[in-house]
Amino acid sequence: MSQVIPAQAHGGSSYRWELTPTGSTAQFRGLAAVSKDVAWVGGTAGTVLRTVDGGKHWQNVSPAGAEALQFRDVEAFDAKRAVALSIGNGEDSRVYRTADGGKSWTETFRNTDANAFYDCFAFNDDKHGLAMSDPVDGKFRIAATSDGGKSWKVQPTDGMPAALTGEFGFAASGTCLVAGPGRTAWFATGGGDRPRVFRTIDGGRHWKVSDSPMASGEAAGIFSLAFRNPLFGVAVGGDFEKPTEAVQAASITYDGGRTWKLVPADKAPKGYRSGSHFVPWSPSTVLAVGPSGSDVSVDGGRSWKQFYDGSFDSVECAGHGFQAGCWASGANGAVGRLMH
Repeated sequence: MSQVIPAQAHGGSSYRWELTPTGSTAQFRGLAAVSKDVAWVGGTAGTVLRTVDGGKHWQNVSPAGAEALQFRDVEAFDAKRAVALSIGNGEDSRVYRTADGGKSWTETFRNTDANAFYDCFAFNDDKHGLAMSDPVDGKFRIAATSDGGKSWKVQPTDGMPAALTGEFGFAASGTCLVAGPGRTAWFATGGGDRPRVFRTIDGGRHWKVSDSPMASGEAAGIFSLAFRNPLFGVAVGGDFEKPTEAVQAASITYDGGRTWKLVPADKAPKGYRSGSHFVPWSPSTVLAVGPSGSDVSVDGGRSWKQFYDGSFDSVECAGHGFQAGCWASGANGAVGRLMH
């Protein structure tokens, strides 16, 4: 039986998570929503699960021989085709791809640089995608695919601005890198003396970077980006070592990430948030999740209201019309489907 967690959200709309029984104890930071019925999750111990019936049943479709890996990001194109990213130093960073609903997987990328650590990846469409690694030799590294994840090519770094001392990305929810229309993409950082947002319009060959007014630190920065369109986006984060505190933990952009406006503390989420996503049915409604709760904003991120005090790491929405749906995933096999 699923468990419904009700709450009253800001603006009079009732949002609640319906927790679905996965039968797993893995921590699912990797999440791919396809529709209200279809979703994929990836997590610890090499675990990948899939549902095609709205979470009533979850199938274990984990790649064979991947038990030692942590899948921190999953991108799915439909119920059959998906790619999963495992994270870690050196060869622990890999990409697997399936075209048959997880019955079989092919390893399509294995990082061979001991200094690289891939955090997250994202796709503009079912062909073009980017994966982002923490800095190697002073610059963030990008791998690109143009065939739906069947093959990957590490990109030259001459178009990548230099990294700050201590700067890195957070492999917390699969949304430290997000893709937009065409060949646009953004990734966010922390760890340095200030968090930053990098943006590309040419598929990852050239990047520009902007400072963020949000807080940064050894365990702090921007953990998640969400864009409604090429100009309008939100960023959330905080300090994962202080999950119930939120200091300068949310911001908004109206110019494609060139400049960011800090959300005041009294209107921001009340704790560290690791994932965010816009809902399909409203142009200005966005969700954020983290270990200490889930929040909704109905005004494009300018103010937030908590509607759930349980723990999730990732949130993603997909689909159109009656097929639109939002999902969240986290520790101890937790997966929720948004009811509204």
